[in-house]
Amino acid sequence: MAKLEITEITLVSPSQSHLPNDQTLSLSHLDNDNNLHVSFRYLRVYSSSVTGKHPSTVVSASLATALNHYYPLAGSLRRSNSDNSFELYCTTGQTVPIVNATVDCTLESVDYFDGPDPGFVERLVPDPTQEEGMVNPCILQITTFQCGGWVLGAAIHHAVCDGLGASLFFNAMAELARGATKISVEPVWDRERLLSPRDKPWVGAPVRNFLTLDKDFDPYGQNIGTVVRDCFFVTDESLDRFKGYLLEKSGLNFTTFEALGAYIWRAKVIAAKSGEEENVKYVYSINIRRLMNPPLPKGYWGNGCVPMYAQVKAGELIEQPIWKTAELIKQSKSNASDEYVRSFIDFQELQHKDGINAGTGVTGFTDWRYLGHSTIDFGWGGPVTVLPLSNKLLGSMEPCFFLPYSTDSAAASKKDIGFKVLVNLRESAMPEFKEAMEKFHKGEYELS
Repeated sequence: MAKLEITEITLVSPSQSHLPNDQTLSLSHLDNDNNLHVSFRYLRVYSSSVTGKHPSTVVSASLATALNHYYPLAGSLRRSNSDNSFELYCTTGQTVPIVNATVDCTLESVDYFDGPDPGFVERLVPDPTQEEGMVNPCILQITTFQCGGWVLGAAIHHAVCDGLGASLFFNAMAELARGATKISVEPVWDRERLLSPRDKPWVGAPVRNFLTLDKDFDPYGQNIGTVVRDCFFVTDESLDRFKGYLLEKSGLNFTTFEALGAYIWRAKVIAAKSGEEENVKYVYSINIRRLMNPPLPKGYWGNGCVPMYAQVKAGELIEQPIWKTAELIKQSKSNASDEYVRSFIDFQELQHKDGINAGTGVTGFTDWRYLGHSTIDFGWGGPVTVLPLSNKLLGSMEPCFFLPYSTDSAAASKKDIGFKVLVNLRESAMPEFKEAMEKFHKGEYELS
């Protein structure tokens, strides 16, 4: 295994001194979703460095300026005395830590982390405890390799922002690193007002159909054994063939997310040996920024998604034709509306203290292909690889990510022929799941 050495930990403050002192910022009801009490960890791999510039110098300088706009990321999370919800305390002197490290190997020798190394890759991203993640909701790490390439690791508390919100922040940093004198999108906070419950909270949409109340249930504390991750490359050819099969059987056109998600969901449930009567859930986030009436401002960087669910008995999921499962996921999208969002917020207002959760048997799915992760260019071009390391998402300990390819990498040739899927799954189930993915590429979709 390559040797990693931490050389320095830098504490970066906003470059301006006139920022608010002793300010307490309220978070939205979406930010306070119990499933978001985690630090989300991921990394971006950059294949080469610009001559005469060190990544640490560039990133630290751009971070200091970006924090003039995104200063809450240097704040600290705490629980309010009134209702135990999250709030963010900001004062002068707060910082964002950057861990600087070096590695005695090249990126090529580790295949640009095109597939997840279960040991070494973990050391490239900070891994704060739950308490540390509240004190420092944003922690970065810059690891340089012998080839001149580098990795930017990030651990960001999910209560502060979602993937789109974090991309706004990193894109602002990247713009400044490339020489911009101002950022193109000013961030908007105003979370309590924009996503507040109605004067008379009520749940008119079918939110309650998928959620339960249990103060003692921890969705991320379930005893399902060791969880491992693996990457699978899905070619456009195999995906088009599968969509054609679904169209032939059902007469319906399905998106990649619906079609491939259905196949992976069923394969994971089978491999995990779920009981026939167990309710299994397919959960994903839907972006509400334009769904709201009126839409959220362009610069809104808080959590701007709500979870959507498809639910069925495990036995039924396994026995029914695969197109039925894809249709179930497609139908779940019909719930997406301003009323669903308002009902979800109102449900949080009415029941947050009662421990809202989706229970067991939850498989999270998220599509990173269009979140802007690959466009974050600090002057070295886009990242070679974007890789999430967290396996706690949307109340699921076994999430699945559809990942983007970069426009600037040794792997870029694959961009036009497919994409990667990162699957988290209990270790005991992974061998059988791999067999199911091999069958997918062979065009064997239905159970014999």
